[in-house]
Amino acid sequence: MGNPVGHSKSPWIHARFAELTGEPVAYGKRLIGIDEFPQAVRAFAAEGGKGCNITVPFKFHAASLVTSRTARAALAEACNILTFRDGEILGDNTDGIGFVDDVQRNAGVPLAGRDVLLLGAGGAAAGVLGPLLEARPRRLVVANRTMAKARALVERHAMPAQAVDVQLQACGLDDVPGAFDVVVNGTASSLKGGDVPVHASVLKPGALACDMMYGPAAAGFLRWAGEHGAVGRDGLGMLVEQAAEAFLIWRGVRPPSAQVLAELRVELAR
Repeated sequence: MGNPVGHSKSPWIHARFAELTGEPVAYGKRLIGIDEFPQAVRAFAAEGGKGCNITVPFKFHAASLVTSRTARAALAEACNILTFRDGEILGDNTDGIGFVDDVQRNAGVPLAGRDVLLLGAGGAAAGVLGPLLEARPRRLVVANRTMAKARALVERHAMPAQAVDVQLQACGLDDVPGAFDVVVNGTASSLKGGDVPVHASVLKPGALACDMMYGPAAAGFLRWAGEHGAVGRDGLGMLVEQAAEAFLIWRGVRPPSAQVLAELRVELAR
């Protein structure tokens, strides 16, 4: 469920997961009116729906709608997965673990001891911050256009950061301190076709520059990364890995995500 949702590859991914695991899953997509999200969720559950993924702009809305939520969803204050069970709505957030799994396992870039820059402080950024901290980078900076939002997100994660001895700080997009091994774009700039929101000086030579978007939306960010000596990576792997985590929650089976990611890249290249 989202707005927009037409571009989503999640139905293809979950159909392939179901095919490879033998699990009976029917997964579609629904365009939801901006003011219609609560009604749409309840209607889907009443129809017999068992769960759904939530995409922009409803992840914060979903967190306020649930009956209960996991610790990682509570920390993010955003949900990208809902499960309907016994009249309750259970909320979770698989975005962060999906992103970390893609970077470390699929891209082969360990995050421990690295300097990481997270751009944005909205639902996407909130979902990945906790799992990023758990990967134990040396330093993690959250940069956002509205400094107050970045600061609020950092303050909410202060104790988890302290627990894993990670330097965590907030800043504006125009005053990012230093350069980074990994830069993550969690802003809406790619989705809106806007410019990359920071100067290329934030990139260390050979840095990994990740956009949470994929397909044409991520093209500008990936081009910018390549032009400035960084390795660009789109959000397709994150999409597949967060879907794999959701599939595990719903069906109790972990699908072969690396295989499906490789197949999806071939499918999109046709």
